[in-house]
Order: sequence, then structure tokens, then C-alpha cells
Amino acid sequence: MWRAVRVLKLAGRGAVRLCSSNPPKPSSPSSPPSHSSTRPQAEKQRRRREREEAILSNQRSPVEDKAVKWSDKQKIVYTVETPPGTKKDTSLLFPSSYSPEYVEHSWYEWWEKEGFFSPEQHERLSHSVDQTFSLCIPPPNVTGTLHLGHALTVAVEDALVRWRRMQGYRVLWVPGCDHAGIATQTVVERRLLREEGKRRQDFTRQEFLQEVWKWKNEKGEEIYHQLRRLGASLDWSRACFTMDPVFSRAVTEAFVRLCDSGLIYRSEGLVHWSCALESAISDIEVDSKELSGQTMLSVPGYENKVEFGTMFTFAYPIEGHNGEVAVSTTRPETMLGDVAIAVHPDDPRYQAVHAKQCRHPFTDRLLPIITDSTVDMELGTGAVKVTPAHDHTDFLLSQRHSLPRLTVIGGDGTMTHLCGQWLEGVKRFDARQLIVDALVERKLFRGKKNHTMTLPICSRSGDIIEPLLKKQWFVRCHGMAKKAIQAVEDGQLEIIPQFYTKTWKNWLSNISDWCISRQLWWGHQVPAYQVELPNCTDKQEEQWVWGRSEDEARQRAAVKYGVKPEAIILTQDPDVLDTWFSSGLFPFAMLGWPEQTTDLQRFYPNSILETGSDLIFFWVARMVMLGKELTGQLPFKQVLLHSLVRDKHGRKMSKSLGNVIDPLDFIHGVSLERLQQKVKDGNLDPREQLVAMEAQRKDFPKGIPQCGTDALRFALCSQKMQGEDISLSTSQVLSCRNFCNKMWQTLRFTQGVLRGNTTPVRTLEETTPLNSMDQWICSRLYSTIVQCEQAFEAYELHAVTSALYSFWVHSLCDVYLEYLKPVLVQQDEGVVQTDTEHSGRSRQLAGSVLYHCVSTSLALLSPFMPFITEELWQRLQPFRHGDAAHTSLCLQLYPCSSQLAHWHFPEVERDFLLVREVIRVARSLRAQCGMTKEKPAMWAVCSPSQAQVLLLFGSAVWTLSRISNLHIYCPHKADNLLSVHSTPPPKGSLIGVVDHTCQLHLHVQSGMNSNKQILQLSQRRDKLVPKLEEILSRVQSPDYLTKVPSHVRQQTDKKMSAWQQELKTIEDQLSVLQETQTTE
Repeated sequence: MWRAVRVLKLAGRGAVRLCSSNPPKPSSPSSPPSHSSTRPQAEKQRRRREREEAILSNQRSPVEDKAVKWSDKQKIVYTVETPPGTKKDTSLLFPSSYSPEYVEHSWYEWWEKEGFFSPEQHERLSHSVDQTFSLCIPPPNVTGTLHLGHALTVAVEDALVRWRRMQGYRVLWVPGCDHAGIATQTVVERRLLREEGKRRQDFTRQEFLQEVWKWKNEKGEEIYHQLRRLGASLDWSRACFTMDPVFSRAVTEAFVRLCDSGLIYRSEGLVHWSCALESAISDIEVDSKELSGQTMLSVPGYENKVEFGTMFTFAYPIEGHNGEVAVSTTRPETMLGDVAIAVHPDDPRYQAVHAKQCRHPFTDRLLPIITDSTVDMELGTGAVKVTPAHDHTDFLLSQRHSLPRLTVIGGDGTMTHLCGQWLEGVKRFDARQLIVDALVERKLFRGKKNHTMTLPICSRSGDIIEPLLKKQWFVRCHGMAKKAIQAVEDGQLEIIPQFYTKTWKNWLSNISDWCISRQLWWGHQVPAYQVELPNCTDKQEEQWVWGRSEDEARQRAAVKYGVKPEAIILTQDPDVLDTWFSSGLFPFAMLGWPEQTTDLQRFYPNSILETGSDLIFFWVARMVMLGKELTGQLPFKQVLLHSLVRDKHGRKMSKSLGNVIDPLDFIHGVSLERLQQKVKDGNLDPREQLVAMEAQRKDFPKGIPQCGTDALRFALCSQKMQGEDISLSTSQVLSCRNFCNKMWQTLRFTQGVLRGNTTPVRTLEETTPLNSMDQWICSRLYSTIVQCEQAFEAYELHAVTSALYSFWVHSLCDVYLEYLKPVLVQQDEGVVQTDTEHSGRSRQLAGSVLYHCVSTSLALLSPFMPFITEELWQRLQPFRHGDAAHTSLCLQLYPCSSQLAHWHFPEVERDFLLVREVIRVARSLRAQCGMTKEKPAMWAVCSPSQAQVLLLFGSAVWTLSRISNLHIYCPHKADNLLSVHSTPPPKGSLIGVVDHTCQLHLHVQSGMNSNKQILQLSQRRDKLVPKLEEILSRVQSPDYLTKVPSHVRQQTDKKMSAWQQELKTIEDQLSVLQETQTTE
């Protein structure tokens, strides 16, 4: 079920059609308008061709130019024998570097065995709350394997699930697999043909189903293995398969109830038919192939390629008249089923032939010439052949004009007896040429020409779709669709992102009835029975009953027809139900419906449904309609839709393109050769295979490096999922792997600090930071938690990951740890020695602050990176004050801002913005002078308030700027600041501008490379001048004061003042340097 949605783009109305964009009700599976993009199908095809040509070209692409460089990392393996389900030993020596293979070993088996993913563990949580969070995983097809699109779904859902579980919610996340009727049957049929040389028809139905179950039991666990490797915290005790007995009973119950309420009915209607499968198929199994003209294509069952993309024109003689009416078609084989010719009532060319008749040249049938305003006068000849049994638009037209419907192509793709003996049993595309030859012989053929068209193709078999008239079971959708629209408009159901609500309404407002019959053996057999009554002579009229069992159906038939049950002969419909019908019941059937189970009462409706935006119609809308109708409640309260994952070339990831990537390849690493072999093993068109392999060569010239589960998950959740399509690159995942190593090294440092402390770590409540840097890092953590809380509630996971990455890397590592290293500890061959500069009390407090910053950050990251956070958190526990509250990080309380209110110092955070800029400018000045090891003294010329801040953070400025001292000079008096110098910095100093009131001065020593400094200053000036000119032009525009908000003007003025000051300083410095050169 988790496959890329392919929407059939139907040919336009007129003489050349395969199908119509508006199939009749109820004669078609509901066919939504093309929603995958607002671009026309032709434009999409054009862009696809351009992408393919770019891939195949020898020119280096921007993608290649930015190809990430990487080398294999040292693999460290966890070698301690650990029985499955046993907790990993984290008391062992801490490895020197991060290795995903080492980190991810054993944790998942322990989590699963301990029941941490079960909602029953909720009762054991000390921080449990009386709230429930439930959802189902979109059940993947049992035949398939997961790709990066599925990995995105897992990463997002598991982040939400772990977050809620850590908040103390009672959480249920149900795994499941979809039986995937057509896909599974096709796979098993191919295997039997390849291994045993047998076709499905060589088996009885029961024998074949035994073969399918055998295959499912052998191969069906692969997806579950992938889900476990991805760290998905699913409750496996409740795993659900759509063909399980309990689920099957729910499907039967749903069918019977909907029949009883009149929402399921049997009718003759047009369906998408695959002749190769001999079954109707759903819209999602239809691919569209755009043809620009004559194209020879391979078709299953034909030795030679078949011609498509050609418009044939032939004439029908007018009965009792010398004239003729010419019609055009891309499918001349259907002309045996023509029952009329339609023209527009206002078309002047055909005014004289209204209500006349044409003689069919092969059947001798008379075809009336009818008028209909839907005919396009500009298309073809303006006259349309009407074939109601093989075209959706013609079917509608036949209803309006009471025309007969003649089926001339059978379910096996051969011509029927209605075509006459010369064509009966001939395959449809062979019949095409025979008919054209016969038209030529009768001098009725008027020629053929290239024609741009869209060809519907069965994605399962590669066969050309044939619209066929079949008696099928349909679901009435109009009334249920209105309720689904109303639910969103009333706010009962929230769709995120909100812009999908318009699409939701548009599609459901134009929904057609849904064909749920499939001519397969694998699936839920339709629980309906054809009734044969005693002494019944009318065999034409079908009589049907339905029931939860054959006995119930027999009782219903006896009551309905007033006969004894034993006198009735029942024959169950051999068809099965559309897979999407059973999938539409998943949110409540997985909980035991129709039984009023404890799970159903506790976890239904589900809290949320998270899935790809491409399933909004085929799955989401149907779940909402069926859930509301069958349970009286919406199946979930929110729908969260994420965007599609595309490759580097902008192409949607699809098996048919050969560009899907197994997430395990990112986790374990894979060679280019193995990637290419996977493409060769697929069933791709030769050109598609060539494009796929060339794209791989460009994208993964050395294969994919081992990145690990945590890095992949974090990279996926770091994408902005609501709106834009996602293009995940190797460099992004590698960057997250490097982040994992940064976390690893942080823990090693933290352990070193904590081992050097003589007293235990204080509790979070007891830890109150005293000095400015401790207060700053604590307040930064508090602010980060606030950001996470807000972003999680809005389902903006990319904002959560961004905040956490920024805190760990840019605040904790780049600033706080770099400040601590020289001040707090010196590491000499693994021995931690404390520095006497800090008092013992300050050192202990700094250790506690560091411990809680790291421990809290690990908890914050746990929903995204479960393996490394568990490993590192467990290694911190020996330093914890008292016993651990829970055995696993995944059951810890998720950090909340209310816990850290005593760590909030907004003034300190604000003041540190200045400190950071001073440090940046100081480093820049040192770099300009080529100082790599020296620690010079510097002067800060600033305002009294800035001086106060710099004095407060003095040691941090010295340490992080790598300077020996910072002399502070205030041009304006600062009597209350005793440490401020009364003399200005030396003349001729190198100057760096922090802002319009603060400058740094570095005295230029003799022997400095003045030429290099002049070049650097000149380059900086050349960049500043155009920026200033641009900002000045904006400020001086006539409507600047009236149109620009005051706060924006203030920011602009401040920025302009700083740049003007910096430019003046640069000019002054250049003058000093040039004078120095002259005197030398």
C-alpha cells in the first residue's frame, strides 16, 4: 500500500480518447483529477525527459560537482556476547570514536523484550498522565521492501510516538502489513511459472492460496526486519495483517453493513481492466505514459512490438445518401463496438446530416448520427465514434441518448463473438491491423498520422489498460464524501498542512462511486452470493444476497424470496475486494472492531494519521468515509501529510524508475556495484535501466558510506516536510553521522570531568548556576527546550532538530566546552587534573551543570536518535545522584521548560550576543595578522553598558578569543567601572568593528605583513560599499517612512550605522598601513 501513487491522466474528450477525465457515476472506480502536481501532464513528461537527458549527458552536473567526498571510517564492533533481549553492558571501556555498528547492537531487542513499546508500561511510569496517543503505521505491501520514502514516514511517526511516550502519554503505535492483492498474486504467479513452469490456472483456488500463504510466511517478515532496524518503537504484540482471521471478519462485517444500508450495490459499469491480469485494477495501479507520436511498445502476450501514438481516420457511409462521415481514433479495434456517431449541434459541417444514419461496414448495423454539446468541434474531424462499452465519456453519452452498449473486447484481451467469426478470439492489437486492412480494402480508410497521446498502463503487468463494461460491486461515495468535507469545515478533522483542505474539498466534491471488485484469488472474497431459486426460469436477472457466512446468506435469501433455506442454491462471488477497501478499515479493524474490545474503547479514534501526501485520496479519504459510516466517529482527529522524497535530479522515488534507495543501504553502507546490481535485477525498460544506472554512477560514485540509523533518522526529520518535496543527499546524512561523533566525543569529555569530581552530581533542582557562562549555557538549554515544545506541538520536526543541533554544536561544544577545557580541566594521557584557578565549589557546580546539559540534551534528542542517546545516557548513569528513575532513556520524562524555570536568564543570553560578536572580531583580527599560536592583548573601545558586559564575561572572552588580556576603554565616562582604562588604545592599531559603538584594537607589531593586511582590508571594503549603497537607496526612497514598519527601520538604521562605522575604520586603517609602508 505504501507505494508511489500514479494518477491516470486521461485523454481529452473528442475523437481521440482512451478514457475520460470525468467517468460516469457509478461506472468507474473513483478517479481523482491529477493531484500530484498542478502542472499539466505533458509538462510533467517534458520535465521528466529533460531530467533523463541531463542524467545521460556526459556533462558534469551541479549534482556531481557537489558530490560529497568521504572515506570509510574505522568500524568498532561490540563483541560481548549478549543473549537477545539482554541489556547491553555499558560499563566497558568507552571506544575512542563513534561507530554505528557498535552503538546499535542489542538495544532494540532489549527494548522490545522489556515491553517498553507497549501501552501497558504506561501504568509503571512515575510521570504518567491521563492522556492517550494512538496511530497506525501506513501498512506497507507484504511483497515489498521499504525505501527512503517509507523511512521518512517511520522517522517522523517514531519521533512523535517516542516524544508522547516520554511525556507520560499512554501510547499505542500499531504495526501492520497489507496483503496487496494484485502485487502479491503477480509475484507468486511469476515465481510458480519460473520455478515450476505452472500457471495459476493449473491450481485449484485453494491450492494457489496455499502457495501464496507459503510465500508470505517465507518472505513477509523482511519489512518487519527493516522497521526494527530503523528503531521503530512499534507494539509488535498487536501486529496486524489484513488477511488475518480477525481482520478478515472486520472486512466481511463492513461489507455486509454497507450493503444493508444501501451504500454497496451491484451494477454494470466501466472499469480499468488489465487483460494480462484479467482483473479490474484501482487508479493507483495505473501508470501514464506520454507519447509524442508513433511509438512501438512491447505489450505482454505479443511477440512483436505494437504501434501506439497514431491517429487513424476512416469513413462511415451515410445510409441512403452519397455522403460519408469521417471519424478519427487511436483505437480502430473498438470500432466494432460503435453504436452511434456524435457531432456538435452547432457544427456547420454536419447540419445536413442530423438524425440520419450511417451503415457499419462490417456488422451492417445502422448507427444514428446524434448531436451532443460535449463534442469538441476542433478535435479530429469534429465527428466522434461512440463506443459506450469501451470509453468512459461514451458511456455517459449512451446514458443521455439511450444507446446500446456492445462489448467487443473480452476480459482476456481477445475480440468477442459480436465482432463476427473473422475476428472472434483474435487478440485486440492483432485485430487492429486486420480492421485497418479491411477498411483499406473497402476504400473507407482515410489515412493515419502521428498523434500526441497519453497511454494508461497497468503498473503491475505492463499491459495496456482496457476500459471494459463489467458487473461489479460499487460503493456509493457521494453522501459519505459530504460528511468528510463537513468534518474538515467544522474543525472536527484537521488536515496539516492546511493548504490540503482545498484539495480535499475539490476532490471529494467530484467523487465518483468506487468499484471494489477485483478478479483475483488472493484477497478477501466478496461475501455476496448469487441465488438460484427452485423452478426459476429467468436466468437473465441476477439475484444476490450477502452475509457474514454462507448460512446467514442462506437465511437472508429464504426471507427475501419466501422459500425454504434448503431449497436455495448459493454461489459465492469469486471476486475479491479491492485492497484499498480493507486498508480503509485499518484504524479501527486493527483494534478488534466490530467487537467492542478494550483497545477499541481506549484508542479509537486514533490521535493522528501521518502519511505521505500522495495517499490523501486513495487511503486517507476512504478511511475517513468508512470510519465515520461504520463506527459513527472519525477514525482520527488530525491528518499530518509529509511531502514526497525525490532523488537529486528531482525525480520521484519509484521502483519503475529504478531510483529507490533501501534505507538499510544508508545504515550499513553499500558499494556502487551492489546498487547497480539491484537495478539490473529489477524489471525495468532498457532505457529506464540505463538512466537509473547512470544516475547512480553520478550520485554515488563510491557507493553510500555507512551512516547508521540515528544519522539517517535525524537527517530525514531535519527536512522541511510540510509543503516542499524532499531531496535527501548523502552529504546531509554524513553530516548527521559527524554530529553523532560530536555527541560521542562530548560524552567522553564529560565523563573525564565527572570522574575528576570528588562529590556526586547535584540534582537538577539543586543545581543553580552562579557564574555568567554557567548561567548562559543553562539559559540556552532552557530556550532550546521552549523551541522544541513549540515546534513539536506544531509538528515542525525540522525546527526541533535544528534547535537541538544548534544547541549541542554551536552552544555546548563550540562555546561552553571550549571555555571549560582550559579553565576547568587539563587532560594528560587520560588523567584529569583540576586547575587551581577555580575553587572546588565552582568546579563541582560546573560539573553538575555540564552533566545536566548533556543528560537533558540526550533526552531531547532521544525521539530522533534512539540508539546513540540510549548508549550515551546509560554511560552517564553511574554519575547520577541516587538511583535511576527508569531503566531506559525512552521512558524518561521528556524535558519541559517548567523543570528548568530556575535556569532561565534572558538578560545573560541577550548580553552574550555582544560577547559572541567580540570573540568573532577578535579571531578575525588575529587571523589578519597571521597569529596562530600567539595570544596578544587587545583593547575594546565601547560604551559603559558594553564594558559592563565584557567585564562580566571577561574570562570567556580571553579564552575563546585566544588573547592574553582585554583592555577596556570607554570614551564616555564610566566611573562605576573600576577596571576600565583611562587611556585609549595605541595609535596605528588594527581595528575590528563589532557594532556602531564597539571596536576592537590590536596593536600592530613591527614585522607584520602589511601588504596582506592592506589586501584583506581592501577586499572587505569592496564588499561593504555596494551593501551600503543598496541600503542607502532603500532608506532614501520616497515611501520608506510610510511603508516600512518602525521596528524594521530601527534595525536597518542600526545596521547602516555599523557598516558606516566599519567602512570609516577600514579607511583609517588603510591610511595608517600605507603611511607605515611609506616611512619604511
